[in-house]
Amino acid sequence: MSKIRKQYVPFMKAGIQTLIIYRMNFLGFVIGGLVYCFVMYYLWKAVFDSAGGGTFLGFSMTDMVLYLFLSNTTTQLVYSSVTSEIGEEIKDGSIAMRLIKPVNTDWSYLFNELGGAFMKLVVFVLPMILGLEIYRFYMTGQIMFEPLNFLLYLVSAAAAYMISFRINLCFGFVAFYVKNLWGFNILKVSIMNFLSGSLIPLAFMPDTLRTILEYMPFASMSYTPVMIYMGKYSAAETAMRIGIQIIWAIAIYGLSKLIWVGAVKKLSVQGG
Repeated sequence: MSKIRKQYVPFMKAGIQTLIIYRMNFLGFVIGGLVYCFVMYYLWKAVFDSAGGGTFLGFSMTDMVLYLFLSNTTTQLVYSSVTSEIGEEIKDGSIAMRLIKPVNTDWSYLFNELGGAFMKLVVFVLPMILGLEIYRFYMTGQIMFEPLNFLLYLVSAAAAYMISFRINLCFGFVAFYVKNLWGFNILKVSIMNFLSGSLIPLAFMPDTLRTILEYMPFASMSYTPVMIYMGKYSAAETAMRIGIQIIWAIAIYGLSKLIWVGAVKKLSVQGG
């Protein structure tokens, strides 16, 4: 444990420092997400108004607001930029310096991003959840916050982050073959946003499609933590959903290791 702390904590500190130094970039990232949420709010408000108010497929308008903002917040919390980072290091040749360091390559990326994730949790996620709970109290006149659901949300979000990181790591290793990931990255983000339920709740999908998507790893990255926080799952279903997340995290970890074995043999850099 002491060895791990000495080797990888500096990477975590570097991730925190990067977010602090480039805080305007982070601020722009947050504001862009909030603008998107408000656009989606007015879109869904029109849907609920046209349906005569009340509930729509089990969601009230208050539920929808909570889902929209919390889904976007969770997506930003578990977001991993390791795909782009690996792609850039392949292009400029700096990947060679990372590979010769006496540390595990993917762990160095992981701890670097964990620093940023911690800052997002403290600076953005927790204040957002507080604001959403104030909104729910204003709309319903009741304190809707459930501490157990919040704790389970954090557990689920942690599993979601590991899935997100490993999926993005797998895509990042593609750079060892194609050298430039810009197009692949845009395609990946578009597909993952749809399949994870961050654009449209999976509960609104046709039954067969929803069932399939709920068992795929992408739903574990946003939809599952949010639905747990909202109390949409029973205790047994919550345990099952978190179990599915853990299984996917382990499976994709193994996949990333397999891809790494082949990818590192293909390494050739364009810079350096």
